[in-house]
Amino acid sequence: MLNSEENKRYESAKKRVDDERGFYTHLTFYIVINIVILIINTNFASQGFKNWLQWHLYITPILWGIGLLFHGLKVFKHNFIFGKNWEERKIKELMDEEDTPDVS
Repeated sequence: MLNSEENKRYESAKKRVDDERGFYTHLTFYIVINIVILIINTNFASQGFKNWLQWHLYITPILWGIGLLFHGLKVFKHNFIFGKNWEERKIKELMDEEDTPDVS
């Protein structure tokens, strides 16, 4: 029994580490690729800072950043919308509904 519980804890911790590593890999690619995109799309030598004000340069970082935000929330908040607490409350609520007699 103890060995089974230890294995569950180990697998849970391993999955969490893998999820965090995946997030940090995602973050690294986000930073590197968006810096490269900004450098390629701006012609600083001839236009100076004028080119930095073009809105289309920021679409990819903003949209990808939103995706990265949700990835981070999922990894670090552990199902922040429908997490374990929500599941347990909902199960208890449904069980309580079944226990109460219907007075119709």
